[in-house]
Amino acid sequence: MTATIAAKAEMMIRRPVSEVYEAFIDPAITTKFWFTRGSGKLEAGSQVEWFWEMYGASAPVRVLELETNKRIVIDWGTRAEWTFDALSETETFVTVTDSGFQGETEEIALRAIGSTEGFTIVLCGAKAYLEHGIQLGLVRDKAPYAHVKESEVTHEQDDRGEVEFT
Repeated sequence: MTATIAAKAEMMIRRPVSEVYEAFIDPAITTKFWFTRGSGKLEAGSQVEWFWEMYGASAPVRVLELETNKRIVIDWGTRAEWTFDALSETETFVTVTDSGFQGETEEIALRAIGSTEGFTIVLCGAKAYLEHGIQLGLVRDKAPYAHVKESEVTHEQDDRGEVEFT
């Protein structure tokens, strides 16, 4: 019997479901608590790219499904799914499940643990921003030792716009 290992993170955010959902599909909002730049708003069937410029990293994101104020499903090397449950007019319970990890059993377990940690940080940042307007910089501060320095960026990365220094 083969078990599917999945990452899972959950958080109640004290904002209306429409605001919480919008925060995860609109990069103008998502950049306040997760990635530094997104190439576009999530739309069903679209492909966008998310950038973490402090790490010199990006990820192509294919939007598989969107159900307004209910659900987001993407493929970004794994299958990530957000569900949004309105607990009241001003409370939303968000669940993120990430699955489809590849590799040997130990690698899969480590990736699932890392994903759980990462999505927990993202949800905490979203909660702080949406409830209180505070940008905690949790993703940026998670691994300051991994930040790229301008001297470490190749000219090809810079020419492609993969890294932006401000």
